[in-house]
Amino acid sequence: MARLDPKKVKRRQFVGLAKAVDRGQFATVYQPLGKDGTFTALSGLPNTAVPFTVLGIESSCDDTGAAIVRSDGAILGECLASQNHVHEKWGGVVPNLAREAHIQKIDLVVEEALRKANMTIHDVSAIGVTVGPGLEVCLRVGCNKAKALAMAYNKPFVAVHHLEAHILMARIPCATSNTPVCLPPTNELHGTTQTLDFPFLALLVSGGHCQLLKCLGVGKYVILGGTIDDSLGEAFDKVARVLGLPVGGGGGPAVERLAKFGDPSLFPLPVPMANRPDCDFSYSGLKTSVRVAMLNLRKERGLIDDADELSHQDKANIAASFQNVAICHLEQRLRRCMKMLDETSDIRSLAVVGGVAANTELRNRLQALCEKRRWRMFVPPPRLCTDQGAMSAWAAIERIMVGSSDDPSNQEVFARFPFADIFASDEASRAQAAAS
Repeated sequence: MARLDPKKVKRRQFVGLAKAVDRGQFATVYQPLGKDGTFTALSGLPNTAVPFTVLGIESSCDDTGAAIVRSDGAILGECLASQNHVHEKWGGVVPNLAREAHIQKIDLVVEEALRKANMTIHDVSAIGVTVGPGLEVCLRVGCNKAKALAMAYNKPFVAVHHLEAHILMARIPCATSNTPVCLPPTNELHGTTQTLDFPFLALLVSGGHCQLLKCLGVGKYVILGGTIDDSLGEAFDKVARVLGLPVGGGGGPAVERLAKFGDPSLFPLPVPMANRPDCDFSYSGLKTSVRVAMLNLRKERGLIDDADELSHQDKANIAASFQNVAICHLEQRLRRCMKMLDETSDIRSLAVVGGVAANTELRNRLQALCEKRRWRMFVPPPRLCTDQGAMSAWAAIERIMVGSSDDPSNQEVFARFPFADIFASDEASRAQAAAS
């Protein structure tokens, strides 16, 4: 009898479960707290009794970003180099091309952020950089730049978790508009000016992740629900390609723009997992339903040749129907999660974060849901929902304020970097599972 591959057996254990959730199967997880529940400043800390500044660097995917953020939330200078023109003709991000574009722009982006802040690297108090999750070849460009600066200029260094950075952007106190905030420096304690206090519920919707998290503190997250296949951002991108939309600026914005001209009721697409009694998500089936609806409509319109396109109105109706059902799925899972927290906790605040949180229809409908349930909703301005340097800088500030920093000399980057299960206690079991 043939032996079963233990790795395949192990993978089967997680079929139908949310992805990117720590169940002991990952060799590396994000866990800034030590075993005793305290933080450690491995590269020191700036003086946190007065306002300090952090240079944040972001290169996890297809945009090169840098920003100087002060500890009171003021964005003093920032620069973002987009790669839309590089990847548009390919219909998605090409990792090697993204890496080369990061290499070409990283020095210029950092220098421009410093120039706009009227500062030099000597004036910066600390450096933070995204180290995962993301495209490993891209993460390494930003990480190497930050490590070199931190070691050359003897600056405290913070290895930023990309998803935590998205979540913490809901707490940045001064980012209340699309205009960078520049406040005069003060000597007031800045750690007390947060707009959103822990604990809270976060809905993270991005190009690579879709999760509901109970946020207990910096580095302390409990995943209540996650996608079992595609993220919402992936679904938007794939639908954009099916509709033949330009995706250089992202499939999500393209579908959102087109949906404004459509009727969301014309295509009765199924709401995913409507009868599944948990808080997980699934968008793979909805994406397939959109493709089937398009094929049926093409037959109905007599479009035989692949070169024949549906009308703008037909495409708009499909886009609107998809967006409506995609958000309905979010609303359904979110209502279930809120009901659970209403019954078991005092949490009544929702942070909506990640690139897809820039979607206006999503923001409006989730705001209405929160108002109906008497919850408060916090969402960053649209330009701070997507990837940029300010999120890395602010996440580093939050880590510094709890006394946490990392050693730049041996810092690695991680394509997969799930939040640690903060209630896991059997470290030996984790190590054994990761090695198998």
